[in-house]
Amino acid sequence: QVQLVESGGGLVQAGASLRLSCTASERIIDNYNMAWFRQAPGRERVPVGAINLSTTNTILVDSVKGRFTISRDNARNTVYLQMDSLKPEDTAVYFCAAELAGRLKYSRWAYPNEYRYWGQGTQVTVSS
Repeated sequence: QVQLVESGGGLVQAGASLRLSCTASERIIDNYNMAWFRQAPGRERVPVGAINLSTTNTILVDSVKGRFTISRDNARNTVYLQMDSLKPEDTAVYFCAAELAGRLKYSRWAYPNEYRYWGQGTQVTVSS
């Protein structure tokens, strides 16, 4: 069973940058698609972006395009979420998720129920 550990969250001012990391307990590059979700207090978990690890194709939701990027480090079994020009509305707990590529249609990447493996989340707070 894949275990995921996020890190890199924190409290920053608007306009600052953070890089979140999601490290897997096993080699994931060949077989998994991974995604980032976020959940603000009192709200449902919503998608941020995803990366198809076999092709490196990435997807980002419109609200973060141009500010966030997703990348990976194969050797470290780690996926990153680089967040620039942060806004107060980006405040949330950020989660990474993983699912076998053969089990998850990439077209359904934005649906949390499609993922079996989740990290514990990392808090990002952006002050105005």
